[in-house]
Amino acid sequence: MSDNLAIIATDLTKKFGDFVAVDAITFEVKKGEIFGFLGANGAGKTTAIKMLCGLSRPTSGQAIISGFDIYSQSELIKKNIGYMSQHFSLYQDMTIRENIRFYGGIYGLKSKDIKTRGSKLIQELELEDYADRFVGELPLGWKQKLAFSIAIIHNPGIVFLDEPTSGVDPITRRQFWNMIYKAAARGITVFVTTHYLEEAEYCNRVSIMVDGEMRDFDTPRELMKKYNKPTMNDVFLHMAVRSKRKGD
Repeated sequence: MSDNLAIIATDLTKKFGDFVAVDAITFEVKKGEIFGFLGANGAGKTTAIKMLCGLSRPTSGQAIISGFDIYSQSELIKKNIGYMSQHFSLYQDMTIRENIRFYGGIYGLKSKDIKTRGSKLIQELELEDYADRFVGELPLGWKQKLAFSIAIIHNPGIVFLDEPTSGVDPITRRQFWNMIYKAAARGITVFVTTHYLEEAEYCNRVSIMVDGEMRDFDTPRELMKKYNKPTMNDVFLHMAVRSKRKGD
């Protein structure tokens, strides 16, 4: 595996009986890259992410994630990535500090590191006055920024973000993307799905899934040029309109 690559996937496939959810996708993601993973509902994005995170065993194909084999080293993959789901993943009935301690422990951090990094996280998010409040009391935007910060508290090689800005206001979305840029600048590879197509233009490269297949991937500029479209939204609509699936 090249030292410059965070993900290598070759003919990665997932079948459920006769249904091919992910159909032989092949791609690479560079270290420190912001990689957009686009597709309509039913395209196979979530199934692909579960395989890449070591949560679902592929039917066939190969993948190396942060240097670990997707078949034989799935537990090591889980320890060396971060993950934030589209459905808010922190515990609502625990305080901010308690969530930090809990997830820091899951990620294998020592108590001293959890305390140090947790204090820095709270300070950076300007949540000092709220650290001992229940997470459920926070506005959605704060919850999402907190969830992202906790997902990378252990400095993973890759963080997977599944529609992280869904439902938040435009200002908070911009703030969230600033956090993504900072994480990438630290060398963390960001693998992100989104239904906000303008966000695709914030990525270094994007892929477009249609009916389980990766139909194309390149920089946003090159894709807009290739399909002669003014925005990534137009590119996406041009490709996704041919989709035959209705839902995952």
